[in-house]
Amino acid sequence: FFVAADGLGSIAIDTTQLNMSVTDPTAWATAMNNLGMVPVGLAGQQLVTDSICVPGFDPSLSMMTGITPINPMIPGMGLVPPPPPTDVPVVKEIIHCKSCTLFPPNPNLPPPSTRERPPGCKTVFVGGLPENATEEIIQEVFEQCGDITAIRKSKKNFCHIRFAEEFMVDKAIYLSGYRMRLGSSTDKKDSGRLHVDFAQARDDFYEWECKQRMLAREERHRRKMEEDRLRPPSPPAIMHYSEHEAALLAEKLKDDSKFSEAITVLLTWIERGEVNRRSANQFYSMVQSANSHVRRLMNEKAAHEQEMEQAKETFKNALTGILTQFEQIVAVFNASTRQKAWDHFSKAQRKNIDIWRKHSEELRNAHSEQLMGIRREEEMEMSDDDSGDNPSKKLRVDDSALAAQAYALKEENDSLRWQLDAYRNEVELLKQEKGQLFRTEESLTKDQQLQFLQQTMQGMQQQLLSIQEELNNKKSELEQAKEEQTHTQAMLKVLQEQLKSAKELAEINGHDESQANEINVLTVALVNQEREKNSEKRSPGLKSEKEALLIGIISTFLHVHPFGANIEYLWSYMQQLDSRISASEIEMLLMRLPRMFKQEFTGVGATLEKRWKFCAFEGIKTI
Repeated sequence: FFVAADGLGSIAIDTTQLNMSVTDPTAWATAMNNLGMVPVGLAGQQLVTDSICVPGFDPSLSMMTGITPINPMIPGMGLVPPPPPTDVPVVKEIIHCKSCTLFPPNPNLPPPSTRERPPGCKTVFVGGLPENATEEIIQEVFEQCGDITAIRKSKKNFCHIRFAEEFMVDKAIYLSGYRMRLGSSTDKKDSGRLHVDFAQARDDFYEWECKQRMLAREERHRRKMEEDRLRPPSPPAIMHYSEHEAALLAEKLKDDSKFSEAITVLLTWIERGEVNRRSANQFYSMVQSANSHVRRLMNEKAAHEQEMEQAKETFKNALTGILTQFEQIVAVFNASTRQKAWDHFSKAQRKNIDIWRKHSEELRNAHSEQLMGIRREEEMEMSDDDSGDNPSKKLRVDDSALAAQAYALKEENDSLRWQLDAYRNEVELLKQEKGQLFRTEESLTKDQQLQFLQQTMQGMQQQLLSIQEELNNKKSELEQAKEEQTHTQAMLKVLQEQLKSAKELAEINGHDESQANEINVLTVALVNQEREKNSEKRSPGLKSEKEALLIGIISTFLHVHPFGANIEYLWSYMQQLDSRISASEIEMLLMRLPRMFKQEFTGVGATLEKRWKFCAFEGIKTI
């Protein structure tokens, strides 16, 4: 049933653990709902449905099924809803059962760790059970998470529970960390802290593989149906050759509307080898009918070419009219920019007129170039036609053609003159604004690229120098820290030996506890002096505003505790203000500031205790 080889078929649990938040409101609400209790702090909130735990199609079978990998656990794919907000306060309460009571864990403790969830997991490992817990009590507690198919209990206070569905495992994981007590007994054998984790079972993996294969088959069937639906229809079948079909095909070849279909059938028959001595005359007549359509196609082509020429002429005339109107509009703008009218416009009006004038000139120039391109194409076509004619036809030039060419040249000359005037005005305006001539576009782009590359090289050199400087500083700091660490360790060993010898002398000479306390105080004073010397060498500073706030709060707390406080007491107070802070972080901050905070030892032997005191009023005098 299970994968690993333990005494009762236990399960191989991976050493790699993944943290899962116990205060997850979704899992908490789901577990409370299935245990028949009303969630506290989530009034009016809809409980999470079981669909959140149902896995979708697994992409790990893509190598076996040939389907593109899909990750069903991506939010937004429709299989898993987006994660709930983590800032909702959740309070775990006591869970009462008939035979036992479950007490919630300390909310300040880190959440219990779990291994990576195996695919299709329906089995959980439950450890930390009371020694007197029976299989009936275990079923009473965990059957509220869902239907249980099997329970395998070991003699070593753990068991494996297999549920009917995968989502029930998530509800069981919620009970991890609870302390289980049988009845009202205080015996050690009647209590234990539960640890619930995912387990890997052969049956779970086999059912999951079967489900994935079924989904893969459905996906292949769906894709095949989609491909069949989108496949283009097959061409109609071509009938076999016969004299009757040949007669019908000959009639179709004479019909212009059915010619395309008939010519395809004729080509297929010829390629099949239907031509022989008996049918040669019939095929010749059909080929002759196909040849008769050549003249019709040429006539159609000529008609379309004539229509195209007419459309070109119409387009050219319309474009000429548009260009004429553009010239008139540009003339209006040029007249408005002269001094007689320009002085009477406001600044905003002048700006708008200038913008409109430039835009109109750009459009006019574009249309003029388009019209000139059309005329050049016509001239090239005319030259090609003339080169193909006889030399005698070149001498026969009509007066109307010469007049048309002269008119076209005149229009081109006028348009070029207008363009030259527009360019001249633009150059004068640019000279007035800039006071110098622009260089050509190529040289300007080359200079810009060169300048950009130079700036990039300078930036990279500066970055390299700064990185090298930071690396040297880090190396020097690391060497200094190593030296300080070795020196501190040596001092600590010497002080420990002195302290041990002093205690032995005190015991031999029969000194009382006050002398031992004096020795401890003297030792701590030496350690603080050494730490102050090291701190003066390092001269640390505050890294962020958060550290400054922590120093202020700790200073106020220790100031009202003149006899000092241990690190656990100080950490419990800071936890009420910021739950993310740790005791080691507070202790490192206190050790970095030896002139503000000092550490003293109180008590002797088993009652020895380290306390931190606020000493900034004394330390400021020594600076």
